[in-house]
Amino acid sequence: MSKVAILKTSPGTVIDDYNRLMHLVDYEKILSREVKTIIKLNLSWSLYYPACSTSPWQLEGVLNALRNDSYKDSIAVENQTVVTHPWKGAYYNKWLPILNKYEVAFQPLTDVEWVLYEPKTEMLAMYDIFGEISIPKIFVGSNIIHLPTVKTHGHTTTTGAMKDAFGGLIPKYRHHAHKKIHKILVDLLAIQKEIHNGIFAVMDGCVCGNGAGPRTMEPFIGNVILASEDQVAIDAAAAKIMGFEPLKIDYIKMAHDRGLGIGDIDQIEIVGMGKKEFERLNFSFRVKKSPIIEGDQILRKKTANIKWLHHLLFYSPVFKTFIFASEFYHDQFWYPSIGKRKIKRFMETDWGKLFKKYPHGEFPEYEEVKKWDPY
Repeated sequence: MSKVAILKTSPGTVIDDYNRLMHLVDYEKILSREVKTIIKLNLSWSLYYPACSTSPWQLEGVLNALRNDSYKDSIAVENQTVVTHPWKGAYYNKWLPILNKYEVAFQPLTDVEWVLYEPKTEMLAMYDIFGEISIPKIFVGSNIIHLPTVKTHGHTTTTGAMKDAFGGLIPKYRHHAHKKIHKILVDLLAIQKEIHNGIFAVMDGCVCGNGAGPRTMEPFIGNVILASEDQVAIDAAAAKIMGFEPLKIDYIKMAHDRGLGIGDIDQIEIVGMGKKEFERLNFSFRVKKSPIIEGDQILRKKTANIKWLHHLLFYSPVFKTFIFASEFYHDQFWYPSIGKRKIKRFMETDWGKLFKKYPHGEFPEYEEVKKWDPY
């Protein structure tokens, strides 16, 4: 039986609560102090939007626990996508001053060495989509801690610990995985189990995202935090809290059936709160799709069997028009016209006030991250 820790929390106690949360599932027995610990941040938008990316208190709570428990070799990482920038995201989400405080370096995965990898486990979709598999060399033999948030996703219903690996183990062209996204997430978990010394996830549900995730969501105050070494179990518990049946979500069901973790709530031990309290948690979320995600799914599906057209749309410079459309819709239209109103309301909450207490710091100086081939 897998174990998931869940605690109710508040802005005044959240840092200490994260420390208690991690110890409830004996994380020190999972993550060795003798190897490097990768802190895999979750960046869904370079701009700040509530619940969209790793929250500053989530990052500080985890780093505070690691420091108190004498983990000395840690590094925080995030990748680039066709529509996000790791350094800008680290600034707008207020990660950099926290990382500096705990003397943890920030490393975009665009600037590390990637090596070819041949999984021992049979892959469901990785070879079909990408032909070959490459991973960051620094991941091999390391611990990894995923820092997702509790939110919905237009491609996968929910997104959490398993989806966080999506941003660490596939380069910028990972948008192709949307054709078989559930199978890809199961493959990535299998790869993680082969390459990492220890795997752990700490999920923030203090502020959750409902609706058209992972960006254009309605912020929801959830006041919960979760932790587990079982990536399937923590995603199942989060899905249940959001109001979904975990085993009806394909990536959770497939991972459960392949023995990569436990997706059946009845087989998961909940610690930190009583079973009845956990069962009462139901945020009644409903997943929606932004016009960008809906359009992406329609185009990929309708052109999947028309190879020349599919290649033209997604493997040639024509694809840059989709990148532009996404950036324009999210950054230039939705964010200033709708998002900022939602952010303003959020900033009046206690969690919004806590966010404002964290400094941005100086805008970072950096060498421009390498332009990954998006095709």
